[in-house]
Amino acid sequence: MDLVQRLAELERRVAALEGDEPVAVASGEGGELGYGGQVAVGDGRVSWRIDVTPERALSLPDRPRVEVLSALAHPVRVEIVRALLTRGGRPATELQRAARLGSTGRLYHHLKALTAAGVVEQDERGGYRLRQAATVPVLVLLTAASDVAGQLRS
Repeated sequence: MDLVQRLAELERRVAALEGDEPVAVASGEGGELGYGGQVAVGDGRVSWRIDVTPERALSLPDRPRVEVLSALAHPVRVEIVRALLTRGGRPATELQRAARLGSTGRLYHHLKALTAAGVVEQDERGGYRLRQAATVPVLVLLTAASDVAGQLRS
C-alpha cells in the first residue's frame, strides 16, 4: 500500500470514528478484529493488545469463553470486578461491603466463579485482585456489552 492509499485509509477510519460509524478493515479473506488498551486502574497501569481473524475466534473451544461470560453475567460479580478495577486488590471484607452482601458465604460463592474463570486471583496476603492479563479484556467485555445494549450511543 503506497503512502497516498495509507493516508486515505487513515482519513476514512478517522471519519468513521468521529461519526460513530463502525470501521471495517479488511485483512485477508475473512477480515480481522482486535481490541486493546492502556489503562491505569486499581493496582497500576496495564497495556494489552490482541488481533485475531474471525475464523480463529470462532474456532476456539466454547467452554472457557462461556465460563468467563457466565462469571461476569451477575450484577454482584460485576460490582466485585468494578471495586477491584477502581480500588485495586482488596480483602474479602471490603469486597463484601462493596458488593453489599450480607454474608461471606455469598461473597465466596461469587469469588469462586470469578477465580475459576480466571478473572480474579487471590494475592499472597489472602486478598483478591483482578488478574493483570484480564484487566483490559474484562473492560472490553463490559464495554462491548454496553454497546450491544445500546448504552453507548446517544
